[in-house]
Amino acid sequence: MDNRQSVIILHGWQSSKENWSRVKEIIEKEEVKVFVPDLPGFKEETKLEKAWNLENYLNWLENFIETKKNSGEITEPFFLLGHSFGGRISIKFSVKNPQKLKGLILVSSAGIRHKKKPSKLIPYLKKLSFFPFFPFLRKIYYKFIIRKTDYLRVEGVLKETFKKTIEEDLTPFLSKIKVKTLILWGDRDKITLPADAYLMKEKIENSKLEIMEGINHTPYLENPELLSRKILEFISL
Repeated sequence: MDNRQSVIILHGWQSSKENWSRVKEIIEKEEVKVFVPDLPGFKEETKLEKAWNLENYLNWLENFIETKKNSGEITEPFFLLGHSFGGRISIKFSVKNPQKLKGLILVSSAGIRHKKKPSKLIPYLKKLSFFPFFPFLRKIYYKFIIRKTDYLRVEGVLKETFKKTIEEDLTPFLSKIKVKTLILWGDRDKITLPADAYLMKEKIENSKLEIMEGINHTPYLENPELLSRKILEFISL
């Protein structure tokens, strides 16, 4: 029987398992099993036929784990890591299935929905909607004014999936997380702001927060060695 620790990593929106290859390589050198599945929707081979919500992704994860258990690749409990969008799925999974987890790792996790006041520029933008240059202005507005571009980069089913998966505020779930939790965040993150990390630390009872200096939203690419070390330290506790 393989008694090595197991870690499942859930990547972010429109990312892939390939982006986590260096972290996977480093962690596996320490005799830890690492699984990084491609979340459905972001590759041609995982294309969605209809829009998914967060529950659909949660069900998919549960089926993935069951398949790996049946094949003997994963034993419970294991560690679950969620980055950004993957953090949304991880938060809900940890509340629903605490008995399956040894620990939860949230890396620049999404899940906290912020209420934003409507921009005063929106009425003016709508008046310009019939001009040929309107799409360009809209991209500038989303990128530099509200700093949100994920929505603009998707169309069709994936666009509807994006809307469905971000509409739920997971803040009420945070206080229900009972497994030990490591919260990792870059101090320069402009996608999921560090303020969210401190709120998660406040709400999750058995949690530890570590801020990584000089890191933006993608620590697995910017400094995979640092990220891997912190993951391994948590696993070994």
